[in-house]
Amino acid sequence: MILITGGAGFIGSNLQAALAGRGHETVVADSLGSDGKWRNLARHPPARVVHPAELDRFLDQHPPIEMVFHLGAVSETTAVDGDHTWATNVELSRRLWDWCADRRVRMVYASSAATYGDGAQGFDDDGSVAALQRLRPLNLYGWTKHAFDLLVARTLIPRREHPPQWAGLKFFNVYGPNEYHKGRMISVVKLKHDEVAAGRPARLFKSDQAGLADGHQARDFIWVGDVVDVMLWLMATPSVSGLFNLGTGRARTYLDLAHAVSDAAGQPRAVELIDMPDGLVGQYQSFTEAPMDRLRAAGYSGQFTPLEEGVRRYVQDYLAGADRFV
Repeated sequence: MILITGGAGFIGSNLQAALAGRGHETVVADSLGSDGKWRNLARHPPARVVHPAELDRFLDQHPPIEMVFHLGAVSETTAVDGDHTWATNVELSRRLWDWCADRRVRMVYASSAATYGDGAQGFDDDGSVAALQRLRPLNLYGWTKHAFDLLVARTLIPRREHPPQWAGLKFFNVYGPNEYHKGRMISVVKLKHDEVAAGRPARLFKSDQAGLADGHQARDFIWVGDVVDVMLWLMATPSVSGLFNLGTGRARTYLDLAHAVSDAAGQPRAVELIDMPDGLVGQYQSFTEAPMDRLRAAGYSGQFTPLEEGVRRYVQDYLAGADRFV
C-alpha cells in the first residue's frame, strides 16, 4: 500500500494515475472539497480517501504502508496565515517523517524551488545545513518548505533515526493536466492558453529588474509527467536518498512560453506587456534554473520534455480536448 498526501491535487493525482495504472494499491490523504477536485481521481480512484484531519488516526492504525509520497501542502506563494502554513508544511511533515522513521517506511516529500528566494545564492541543491542556511526565501510558503529541508538536514547530522529511504524534491515550475482547481496558483501555461484561446494576446509582466528586458524573465518549466517519472524511479531505486532539484536544467523565458502556447493553439503570436502587481514586486523570481547534477549522479537517466513539446501535449491533448483530466 502506498500513501499519497495531497493525492487529489495536481502532482499527486498524476502520480496516483501512474501508480494505479501499474496495479499499486493506494491511499490518498486529501480534502476533496466542493470545487470538483474529485475529478482528478475519477479515472483512477484509490482504495481509500482519508481527510487530512483524520490522517493521524489512520496512521495510528498501523496500516501496511510501504512508501509515503508527501505532496500535501499549503502551496500558495501568496499565503499569509503563518500558523496554518507552518502547521501544514512543517509540523505535518515532521510527524510523517517520524512515523516513517519509526516504522521503516520509505518517504519522498515535496520541497520547492521557492526555497531559493531571488536566486542570489544560486540553485545548488546542496542539502547540508551550512548550504541551506544561506538561502533566503521570499515568501511564507518558500520559508516553510525551507524550514523542513533544514529540519531534515539537522536530523541527519547526529544520525538520528530516519526513513530507510528519503528524498526531498525541489519542484520548479510544474505544468500539466489536473491543475484546474488551483485558482490563482494555476500554471502560467494554463493562464496563457485561456487568454490565447479567447482571441486575446498573452499578457506578460513587465520586468521589475534593471537590465532585464520585458518578457525575458525566465523559469525552469517542467512537464508534470517528467516529475512523476522521477518519483517512480525513486520508488524503484530504494538505495537513493537525498535532497534533489527537479526541473529540466534549462530556463526558458516567458516570451518563449507565450509563443509555444500560441503555436500549440494554432493562434498568431501576440503578447501584451502589463505592470507587475504591487504585491509581487520584490517577491518575484525573475530567473530559476535547476542544476540537475545531483539527480543525474544518483543514477537518473530519464530525459526531460522540451517546453514546446510539453506545452503542445498539454494544450492539444488536454485543454483543447473533450476530457481535460488524466
